[in-house]
Amino acid sequence: MLKLENKNAIVTGSARGIGKAIAMKLAEEGANVVIVDVNLEEAEKTSKEIQNMGRKSFAMKVNVADYNEVESLINKTKEELGSIDILVNNAGITKDNLILKMSVEDFEQVIDINLKGVYNGIKAVYPIMMRQKSGKIINIASIIGIIGNAGQANYSASKAGVIALTKTAAKELASRGVCVNAVAPGYIQTPMTDKLPDNIKEEMLKLIPMKRMGQPDDVAKVVLFLASSDSDYITGQTIVVDGGMVMY
Repeated sequence: MLKLENKNAIVTGSARGIGKAIAMKLAEEGANVVIVDVNLEEAEKTSKEIQNMGRKSFAMKVNVADYNEVESLINKTKEELGSIDILVNNAGITKDNLILKMSVEDFEQVIDINLKGVYNGIKAVYPIMMRQKSGKIINIASIIGIIGNAGQANYSASKAGVIALTKTAAKELASRGVCVNAVAPGYIQTPMTDKLPDNIKEEMLKLIPMKRMGQPDDVAKVVLFLASSDSDYITGQTIVVDGGMVMY
C-alpha cells in the first residue's frame, strides 16, 4: 500500500535539484503534487513527469517572498485538489559573501526567500490545515543554520530562523493535529556543488564521517517519512541529513 495514497502535496522550489527529488518521491508513494518554482518551464517539465506516473499535478510560478502569490498558490491548490495535506517549504537561494563585503540587498533577499518564504507558506496554509485538523508541514533548513559558516551570514541566519519558526508553528498547530518539522541537509550532491573546485570538495569530505556527499534522494526519503503517517507523533523536530557531519 502506498504511504501517501490520495494525499495532496505542494513542494516549493521543486523544478529541479532537491525539491524535484522530494516531489518525485512523494508522487511515487501516491501523492498528487503541485510543482512550484520561479522557473516555470522547468516546473512544467517536472509536473509532466508526475502526471505520467498517474498522479494529478500542475505547475505554478511563485515568488515565495510575496505573500499574495503564496496565498494564490494555496487557494488554487485547494480549489483544484480539494485539500492540502502536505506542504514542503523547500525554495531557497544563496548569495554568499563575508559580512564586510555583503550588501544589505543580498542579506535581505536571502532572508526574504529562505525565511519569509517559509513563514508565508505556513501562514497561508494554516487555516486550511486547522479546519481539516490534519496536515504535515516540512521545512527545509540546513546544517549551516545550526553551525554557521564563514561567508554565509545571510544563509545561516535564514536557516536558523527556519528551525526556530518550525518549533513555534509546531507548538501552535499540534492541538489541531498538524505536524510541523524541519529537515537540515548537509553537503548534498547537486549541480551547484558539482561546480565546486576539487580541492574544496576534498576538504568538505574530510568533515563527513561517512566520507561521501549526500544525494537528493537521501533528503527526499526523510521528507517522505515526515509527510507520512509513520511520523504522526513527531513534531517540532529538526532531522539532520549529513552523513554524521554535525552531531548535537
